[in-house]
Amino acid sequence: MMPQRHRAVAKKPMWIIVLLSMVSVVLIGAYVFPPRSYSKCYLFSSSVCTPSFKDWLPSMGRRERTDEEIISSVVIRDILSMPMPVSKSPKIALMFLTPGSLPFEKLWEKFLQGHEGRYSIYVHASREKPVHTSSLFAGRDIHSDAVVWGLISMVDAEKRLLANALEDVDNQFFVLLSDSCVPLHSFDYVYNYLMGTNTSFVDCFKDPGPHGTGRYSMEMFPEIDERDFRKGAQWFAVTRRHALMILADNLYYKKFKLYCKPAEGRNCIADEHYLPTLFNMVDPGGISNWSVTHVDWSEGKWHPRSYSAADVTYDLLKNITAIDENIHVTSDDNFNPEALDNLLKLFTSYTSV
Repeated sequence: MMPQRHRAVAKKPMWIIVLLSMVSVVLIGAYVFPPRSYSKCYLFSSSVCTPSFKDWLPSMGRRERTDEEIISSVVIRDILSMPMPVSKSPKIALMFLTPGSLPFEKLWEKFLQGHEGRYSIYVHASREKPVHTSSLFAGRDIHSDAVVWGLISMVDAEKRLLANALEDVDNQFFVLLSDSCVPLHSFDYVYNYLMGTNTSFVDCFKDPGPHGTGRYSMEMFPEIDERDFRKGAQWFAVTRRHALMILADNLYYKKFKLYCKPAEGRNCIADEHYLPTLFNMVDPGGISNWSVTHVDWSEGKWHPRSYSAADVTYDLLKNITAIDENIHVTSDDNFNPEALDNLLKLFTSYTSV
């Protein structure tokens, strides 16, 4: 007969059996019936299994918003619904974000010639005081500050330009330009195109790759969810209403200032994500989801193609203006300063409508 003290050990450990059975059922269920959005996610295949833990949890219902979220939503709601001042002489604000001097001032002068009173010029030079070759640009410099690529200082410069341009009540459309941007249509074409719409041209798309959603930081949650994170080109053309909205936002701007930085964590680039994400969250129907600034990324490099003087021909410029599809990329056109003479010679021909 087995001693009494061994009988307890010999009993079946029912709680262990029950626990293992429950775990087995859960694992089998997860394998056979994965979440709908991850139908190709298998238990031991990390290369295709990407959902976060929160995706497996039951919905907790609508959360209570913070004071900052309530304040932000009220301010933005009223800006989007309030009537804008009507101008008898509406103008386009051309806002140049540049390190220093603008190499294409003479070309812009030719573009603007004869259209006085229909445009305003603002120049933000972040490194050195620009030397102006055109009288139209003289005295148009605003207070500038240092700008570092990828940091929130790029957004700060954009907001500084918008603030200065908004002081003029006649400015109705606000176009951000770089030192390497050149006009590809006549002034009348550009003016009528922009003034004929209530839509802002902000590049905005969802990029599921490492340089898109992969840059999202959980520190932005709950105000900014990963599903709302967007990407787009920096260069925009926005209505007065949207320009005011950009200046009014502090909630989402603060999240990007704190948690969207290059070479840190997910290598987030603020000027590529802040405005697309902001508009996607607060007024997705008010933007075109594409930019009016053309760029050539066909070379597949970190920077867009740069056009030299030899590249600038009538055919090249007409081909660019004939493009009627949008490719979601970032950055801006790159025309080398040496191309100025060719552009001036061809301007009348390639801008004719």
